[in-house]
Amino acid sequence: MSASELRYTFLGPEGTFTEAALLQVPGAAEATRMPCSSVNTALDRVRQGEADAAMVPIENSVEGGVTATLDAIATGPELRIVREALVPITFVLVARPGVRIGDIRRISTHGHAWAQCRLWIEENIPGAEYVPGSSTAAAAVGLLEDEAHYDAAICAPLVAAERPGLNILAENIGDNPGAVTRFVLVSRPGPLTPRTGADKTTVVVPLPEDRPGALMEILDQFASRGVNLSRIESRPTGQYLGHYFFSIDADGHAEDARVADALAGLHRISPATRFLGSYARADQEKTVVVPHTSDAAFAAAHAWVNGILAGAPGVVPDAEETPVL
Repeated sequence: MSASELRYTFLGPEGTFTEAALLQVPGAAEATRMPCSSVNTALDRVRQGEADAAMVPIENSVEGGVTATLDAIATGPELRIVREALVPITFVLVARPGVRIGDIRRISTHGHAWAQCRLWIEENIPGAEYVPGSSTAAAAVGLLEDEAHYDAAICAPLVAAERPGLNILAENIGDNPGAVTRFVLVSRPGPLTPRTGADKTTVVVPLPEDRPGALMEILDQFASRGVNLSRIESRPTGQYLGHYFFSIDADGHAEDARVADALAGLHRISPATRFLGSYARADQEKTVVVPHTSDAAFAAAHAWVNGILAGAPGVVPDAEETPVL
């Protein structure tokens, strides 16, 4: 299938940071791009076959995990993460012509954007009321509607530049100049993306029972195999109070022996574990593997055990001897 035939959904409308992430995908600029009003809608269109993949936010360097995405991919028909993208985040304050900062009483934007600009707002527009928006771009576009019930919006500079009728009142209003949001491209299940040596694996692990040491057992599946975790977050399942699942990003690919072994261990402990994909890291940072957790070490260990089962000696010739204390 050519790039122009592909169909992508994303958290819209046009001009969001999510579309900027999508445009990092080779060929996405020529493909059909369909903005959606929510993460759930974007993912459901993929599940229903109306789109080939969806770009959605999953993590912010300031606010942490994007709960709408974490929850949406943890339940329902299975999906796969096939790619990630990083987008530096900058914000501007926009309003309609004639509105000055001193006139602003109510501001709309996405919840994560509001959290990242809170200190600037408190200092420059004290007492401003927050009006939740489905996205930063939707909040800005809403200002152009006659029935807009707020005075200003916080959005990406691209949105303001592409929308005549929006005046930029302030630029670079984020409280953290180095803020970055991580986005993931999600498709229906299929063959794994090839491993690169700079990969990430995402899983969802329900806590099988609430008892002392239950979380430790899950974490030990990674620690004992030398698999580093770059993110772990707990989310309520919604079934009852105190019932949680864990959303986990691990360094490495499911084709790596240490990661595959960890996944098998997770499944033994929690059979409802959901594999969400192995994919290349956006920062291309290579995974550091200590020698005893390398693929070669796992292969040698399995060969040793198989030899014992076949009646071979239990000591490998020429192996380095370890003193017995």
